[in-house]
Amino acid sequence: MSYEPTVMRRALARLERRRDSRERRRFDLERELYAKQPQLKQVDAALRGTMTDLALLAAGGTPVTADGPEIAAIRARNRELQAQRTQLLAQLGYGPDALDDVPACPRCGDTGWAEGRMCSCLKDLCAQEQLRALTALLNLTDEQDFDRLRLDIYSDQPWQGQSRSPREQMRRVVQVCEGYARQFPGYSLKNLLLSGGTGLGKTFLSGCIAREVSRRGYSVVYDTAINLFSAFETRRFTRDAGEERQARDDTRRYLGCDLLILDDLGSEHTLPSTQSALYEVVNSRLQAQRHTIISTNLSMEQIAQRYTPQLASRIGGLFRELTFYGDDLRLRE
Repeated sequence: MSYEPTVMRRALARLERRRDSRERRRFDLERELYAKQPQLKQVDAALRGTMTDLALLAAGGTPVTADGPEIAAIRARNRELQAQRTQLLAQLGYGPDALDDVPACPRCGDTGWAEGRMCSCLKDLCAQEQLRALTALLNLTDEQDFDRLRLDIYSDQPWQGQSRSPREQMRRVVQVCEGYARQFPGYSLKNLLLSGGTGLGKTFLSGCIAREVSRRGYSVVYDTAINLFSAFETRRFTRDAGEERQARDDTRRYLGCDLLILDDLGSEHTLPSTQSALYEVVNSRLQAQRHTIISTNLSMEQIAQRYTPQLASRIGGLFRELTFYGDDLRLRE
């Protein structure tokens, strides 16, 4: 699972703020209890002293054994101090671990990583930050959710050249998209091509998919074709170190995320460089078996005319086309 660098930085920053906040609360409580019961401060200092004694004994050069009298004496003193500490805290109305630095996540100790892998606590924060970024980018609202999607806004009358009405077609499209999102990444289809005119719900459904897949803890990148091609152009031609670094971050996120949603394919100028960039993204993701959704006003036939045969073959053969048709809903509103 590969999250965008910005999403990861924000999630790690939130994790660090949580640690700092917990430490401040512990420090404030410690200062309060020390003021109420000065003996507690003395006991804590003595407990730290037993740890120092153990370290000095181990570093002293004199052979000692784990069950030897020197270590046994230090351990006995530690147990005695622990008992005193527990009693003093109880007198103040607190449990024995009230002043201990207990991490919110015992699995990773609030570091975000456990056994060399991202911990579930950091994954949750990444998913939240990712959804926040997608919400800003897609202008997501609470309405953009499969459970609130309305089909009655589509005409139930026959549509010229089609065997189904726009409403029946959308019912089938939504069924595929909902299954894709809620069973991600185990759905039978890996790649979707959402094709059709403007104002028919392609972006809305893309938002529904992005929200659901992100909720499920997978990395999602949503961007326009123009922005994608711009990042690849910058990576290739810029001489500015900062711009190149940002462009490389952008291209890596396009290639490495669990789900890429590429919007408005066909709005860009068809140049050899854009053809090359699109082929790199599509082919690399297919080879890595990563999921991709392409949204476009072009039909599959128009894609075949506009792009190289190799690219059109991959999209035509390995993407499931979902066709949108009907009246422009924005004009109707």
